[in-house]
Amino acid sequence: QKHVRVTSHSAVKSSECLVNSKCVKEKQHGGSCRKVQKQLKSFSCDDCGKRFSRKSSLTSHMKGHTGEKPFACKLCGYRCTQKASLNKHMRVHTGDKPFACELCGQRFSHKHNLRKHMKVHTGEKPFACDLCGYRCTQKASLNTHMRVHTGEKPFTCELCGYRCTRKANLNTHMRVHTGEKPFACELCGYRCTQKAHLNHHMRVHTGEKPFACELCGQRFSHKHILKDHMRVHTGEKPFACELCGYRCTVKAKLNTHMRVHTGDKPFACELCGYRCTQKAHLNYHMRVHTGEKPFDCELCEQRFSNKHSLNHHMRGHTGGKPFACELCGQRFSYKNSLKDHMIVHTGEKPFACELCDYRCIRKALLNNHMRVHTGEKPFACELCAYRCTIKAQLNTHMRGHTGEKPFACELCDYRCTRKASLNTHMRVHTGEKPFACELCEYRCTRKASLNTHMRVHTGEKPFACELCGQRFSHKHNLSKHMKVHTGEKPFACELCGQRFSQKTNLKKHTSIHTRLEGFI
Repeated sequence: QKHVRVTSHSAVKSSECLVNSKCVKEKQHGGSCRKVQKQLKSFSCDDCGKRFSRKSSLTSHMKGHTGEKPFACKLCGYRCTQKASLNKHMRVHTGDKPFACELCGQRFSHKHNLRKHMKVHTGEKPFACDLCGYRCTQKASLNTHMRVHTGEKPFTCELCGYRCTRKANLNTHMRVHTGEKPFACELCGYRCTQKAHLNHHMRVHTGEKPFACELCGQRFSHKHILKDHMRVHTGEKPFACELCGYRCTVKAKLNTHMRVHTGDKPFACELCGYRCTQKAHLNYHMRVHTGEKPFDCELCEQRFSNKHSLNHHMRGHTGGKPFACELCGQRFSYKNSLKDHMIVHTGEKPFACELCDYRCIRKALLNNHMRVHTGEKPFACELCAYRCTIKAQLNTHMRGHTGEKPFACELCDYRCTRKASLNTHMRVHTGEKPFACELCEYRCTRKASLNTHMRVHTGEKPFACELCGQRFSHKHNLSKHMKVHTGEKPFACELCGQRFSQKTNLKKHTSIHTRLEGFI
């Protein structure tokens, strides 16, 4: 009986080849009967139709359907369907890594992990996505990637319904519920749920910033921060608020912004009850209690509780004004100052007091204003009984005790405690009087002076004497009047000792001495 000629890798079997080991080798193929048999898959699974060349392979496969796992680890309870899988698993406990990379020496516990690793050296990415061109080294990675296009999230958290594309992501997520943080920093005790987070954290200690912007050279410790930074150059703001149209460069900022609408303030101070929308704000606030000021100016040694305040302060030394108005060209040292200035052009005052008609351009100003109604004065001077509603007012007040006058006029010797006072003073040199009365030709250098002047037209006298009821349009007039009741005469003549309650009366009196000297 002749042998059947095998011309390809078909499923055609020779009965004699199965019993006779001395088969004739075909010259054109050079394959043995054994090689032909290796291609034969005569054992089929009745459940799924998958075929196998060996009965033992089919037997192992069937355990996947039955759920049978006869091989168990004595150390951790891990169970599996094959003895070989158990042997591989034991390397987790023994730390055995028998497979080594010949190029870099890295060792692996499984041969397939070594094969995957070798693609790092060769750059080989044989698996490609047909939809977007994404390439990867493993078929499993491609399968996971395809879920980006299909939207499939097969792994679900049983506790909160969270869904994800990979089992590893679900395992990491479960630590949110268990509170487990298995990765710890050896330098500061920081703990986290993922090894990647620990690697990122270590850059805080090393100062490493491996990701650089190609446009401006700024460096970053994390790749995602670099991606967010690039939007500064492109102007892209892909995240938009559906309620007010606010747009931003990162999702985290949008999440924080939404708390403006919801009123949610999840971060609370345990010492005073202060609540805020961001953890960073709470960290800054805690320095109010601790007095910590970790950021110091190298030029004047002034210290600050946050980096942002230091950056602002430095512009006072450098004179830098990087923010320019596109409408009038005016430049500002701070971005918030530019935002406030833009409202001068639009006239917009979006924040309104519910108790009175006061409107303003910033939420912080409204918060400060509300203390007028509540009477709250949270900032107190340690040297006297002075209390105020705004920290800036306390800082200015303290200069009254220290005698500090940091703002100086370049044209004369005038010095003052506030920048606003210096700006007003400069109008003495420029002659500028920007505030004008609409009822007469009166003009002045300060808004407060205009408000006081308007009482001439309205007849308003808001300052009343508590002793006699007489009313005055100016507070200083009330102060003068009170001396009538108290009998106080603080102004004394140096020539005769006569005392007066008002300085103007003293001036009139001294003119009498001057005239008398002329007759002598």
